[in-house]
Amino acid sequence: MESVSLQNKYNLKELQVNSLLEITQAINNNLSEESLYKIYDFTLRANLKINKLALYVMDEEWSCKVSFGTSSECAAMEPPSDLTGIRLVTRMDKLDARDDVFGEFDYVLPVIHKESLLAIAFIGGIRQDDEESTMSSHLRFIQALSNIIIVAIENKKLARRQLEQESLRKELEIASDVQHFLFPDSLPYGPRLKIAASYLPHDRIGGDYYDYIPLNKNQFLLCIADVSGKGIPAALLMSNFQASLRTLVRQTPNLREIVEELNFQILENAKGEKFITFFGAIYDHSLKTLAYINSGHNPPVLLRKNGEVEWLKDGSTVLGAMHPLPFLNEGFITDLDDFILFCYTDGLTETANEQNEEFGEDSVLEFFKNDKSRDLKKIHQDIIISLDDFKGLKKYHDDITLLSCKVEP
Repeated sequence: MESVSLQNKYNLKELQVNSLLEITQAINNNLSEESLYKIYDFTLRANLKINKLALYVMDEEWSCKVSFGTSSECAAMEPPSDLTGIRLVTRMDKLDARDDVFGEFDYVLPVIHKESLLAIAFIGGIRQDDEESTMSSHLRFIQALSNIIIVAIENKKLARRQLEQESLRKELEIASDVQHFLFPDSLPYGPRLKIAASYLPHDRIGGDYYDYIPLNKNQFLLCIADVSGKGIPAALLMSNFQASLRTLVRQTPNLREIVEELNFQILENAKGEKFITFFGAIYDHSLKTLAYINSGHNPPVLLRKNGEVEWLKDGSTVLGAMHPLPFLNEGFITDLDDFILFCYTDGLTETANEQNEEFGEDSVLEFFKNDKSRDLKKIHQDIIISLDDFKGLKKYHDDITLLSCKVEP
């Protein structure tokens, strides 16, 4: 009789070892998560003759991956919090009596890896007449098998996340390069014309754009734009916008025609899901004129030598929202040969402090009204420092772009 018992124990151990080898081979063969769960199900159901099982895995929330033998469907339930707090293999009859489906199980086995609870297995239907050593062996095997399966699947998830993160990192790197190439390599900063720009991205990829395009020896175009949304789609749309703008200014100096065509192309490319605010101006040194169109952008400020201040608001609604534009007005300023034009995106004026007060347009205007003779780059630095002090502990919530132009006789 004792020899039969020893033979049974030997057969059980052999079965357990073979099962572990099989599951290890399956993991090495990179079988899918679904296949690993099926092997787990078959091993416990067929080899150990367990007739009740529920395996819950933590995937942001608890999810039942394997279940059978219970009177109610476990897949639609979450394990109670008093059971997910267990850290050792525990007999259910040692806990408070339950009248739910979890009361049908005999044991609860937590699966812990590096002090984190990854899964929890509920086992029922193990023969209670087995001697204690055999029962203990069953439980150790179930716990070992659960650990191997769950840790392997967790490693698969980790590897998948790492691949996704690496793919995203490369995409962000490409999009960041694309956006960097949108901006002009250099800006004029001579005695007759000075242009300065500052760009502070909120994320790695933003949706702001500015440009300076010489048209001929007397004329140049200056513009600033902001696309709705952020990330790769915004960067790609703005890249397309820049290419379209640079093509159009070579074909015509007419701002109205340029804006109408830009609006059409944005609507075609973005299908109405994104839009762009835009301010574009063409200055003529010989005629001393400034023509501009403001398409839903924050109004730039024009400061004349005599101290007059003008907000440049004439234009249209945002580009890419509808075609044709419901209205389109072109601003035109004459007798202009000594001035500063300051453009910006809404990330500047809408930056809020700890009292939820916005920086605002008036705060910006003071930097130029106080001393128009100062260097534009120094003014930009002072604005950024003042803005940083103003916001206090609050975070920036948007990209910030500053673009200044100073024309002197």
